[in-house]
Amino acid sequence: MKRFAILGLVLALSACGAARDLKPAAGKPLPVAPYGATATPTPNQLLSASIQARPARSDDLLTSSEERQGNEFDLPPAN
Repeated sequence: MKRFAILGLVLALSACGAARDLKPAAGKPLPVAPYGATATPTPNQLLSASIQARPARSDDLLTSSEERQGNEFDLPPAN
């Protein structure tokens, strides 16, 4: 049983190989340009996420237990 565990660990660690620059396979071109694009994107452009895929946070989070500041426009509804 220990041998299978060691073998599994070795296989898992061997899958971590060195990362190299990604290139298309020999004899294979890059994918065609997307509809409306003027040029075919490079591999780095294909791998980077767009701003729509990873939007920046726009809300302000409280980092500690702080009292919120008063809002002069937070009025009760009119009768």
